[in-house]
Amino acid sequence: MSTVEKAKIQDVPQIHQLINHFAGKDEMLPRSLSDIYENIRDYFVYRQGERVVACAALHIMWSDLAEIKSVAVAEEYQKQGVGTMLIEACLKEVASLGIPTVFCLTYQPAFFEKFGLNQIDKMELPRKVWIECYRCPKFPDCGEVALIRHF
Repeated sequence: MSTVEKAKIQDVPQIHQLINHFAGKDEMLPRSLSDIYENIRDYFVYRQGERVVACAALHIMWSDLAEIKSVAVAEEYQKQGVGTMLIEACLKEVASLGIPTVFCLTYQPAFFEKFGLNQIDKMELPRKVWIECYRCPKFPDCGEVALIRHF
């Protein structure tokens, strides 16, 4: 039985391929290999054997704020609870670190609402959140929805 675990450096090419598969379909934003390598400690993965079939990242923004991002589940593993396990792992880590607020930017808000995140206007997010957005080719009209949860 597979479980969610922290990603390893050798997982980076598979994480990159998984995320950019969905980015190519305009279902999420792309990530570069260098971005994933630099932030590998943020990532959780779900494997089938040696294959990474799902991933999610929890990025610490500041002492009081973290972001869940890069959530991707291979099509054949969707609707089987894999995404739920990844989000639960992220939320558990947020709680264990004592971070009072978590947010995400997504094209799939209904999925995140199941975990107590609520939609807000993107402009309500702190300015430090926008650093990555400014570098995005879709800025300022990416169409992602902002959700937030306070613990």
